[in-house]
Amino acid sequence: MNTDKYKNSKINRREMIKKTAKIGGIIVSAPFINIGQYQLFASTTQKYSKQTVDLVTESLVIDMLGLLSLNGDTRKRWGPDGTGITDADIKEFKSSGINVFHNAYGVGGRNQTEAKINVLNFVGSMNSMIANRSDFLMRIDSIKDMREVMKNGKIGVMIGVQNANHFISPDDVALFYNLGQRVSQLTYNSRNMIGNGSTERMDGGISDFGVKIIEKMNEVGMAVDVSHCGDQTTLDAFDISKKPVLITHSNVRALAPGHPRCKTDEAIKKMAKNGSVMGITGVRMFVKNDEPTTLADLLNQFDYVRDLVGSEHLGIGSDIDLYGYDDMPAEQNKSLRANYKGSYGFREKIDIEGVDHPKRMFDLTEGLIRRGYSNREIRGIIGGNFKRVFSKIWKN
Repeated sequence: MNTDKYKNSKINRREMIKKTAKIGGIIVSAPFINIGQYQLFASTTQKYSKQTVDLVTESLVIDMLGLLSLNGDTRKRWGPDGTGITDADIKEFKSSGINVFHNAYGVGGRNQTEAKINVLNFVGSMNSMIANRSDFLMRIDSIKDMREVMKNGKIGVMIGVQNANHFISPDDVALFYNLGQRVSQLTYNSRNMIGNGSTERMDGGISDFGVKIIEKMNEVGMAVDVSHCGDQTTLDAFDISKKPVLITHSNVRALAPGHPRCKTDEAIKKMAKNGSVMGITGVRMFVKNDEPTTLADLLNQFDYVRDLVGSEHLGIGSDIDLYGYDDMPAEQNKSLRANYKGSYGFREKIDIEGVDHPKRMFDLTEGLIRRGYSNREIRGIIGGNFKRVFSKIWKN
């Protein structure tokens, strides 16, 4: 390794963050006297340690379910090609500390043909936006792209889909890979031709057709994701796949007993044996069954997985955009909730205070430091662990 080049890239990354900070209202140059902390953002009195600031700004930060926007009004303002994305929007993305957003939605349809058309439209619209706003967006197709986005200061977008119903045949896996899709959940919450979702009444596991889809995903280098899959479908995927299977955004069922979107200890152990990573979400009802549900409860999720299988299998998949579900327009929030079964257990709020804002990576990092995680462990959790696994899945 050319260590001088590596050091220079780190310095450039830090300088880029500082430059963005200067125009975005971030104060990183003036430490508070005697306490070694920074008031990092002018819009909040929250203080972060120098250790936190350094870890987030100098590391590759990946949110493995980080949506560009949940807000329909915002997406309408942006337009299909991103023309309406403002300088203020860009500042929020850049000051978040997140380098790569896995922007995956639960795109589907009434049948496979309709699902395929809808996903073609979704992937096409993402490619259009990234191409038209290449001034600050960059599609992430490879490990090389992850390294590049650290240097150029752009926002990386990884295209994923929270379903695989658009794969009518194994050949469609290659088609969508060539269009830029790099991750696919096998199912959303309901059953499809591959397997069963987490809220289905029964889970018979992965079908013969599903085996062929997984084999094709392995062949082309598309990551298999089981975040929304039912228990048996999840376990089957780890047994069938010859490459690591991701849990991009889920939580521990032992800490939220009975919740179908959380993973069992058996699944978490299989994930670790598979050499993979589990991204922890900040969705309130996935974290704890009752109130209060706090940042401390969210950190308990990280502790549980670390103690069960090791911190090298931990990542972050927030399952929100920069602002969270609770900031969505009221009617849109109501409509979203209506699309899920009662087993989702919605409460008054969906987000967790303290990690429901654009700077949440700093709060999570600060929390992990307080819990005694080392710098090496934190760098892995906020992005390095997912990068390591993608290097085993992707072809470049």
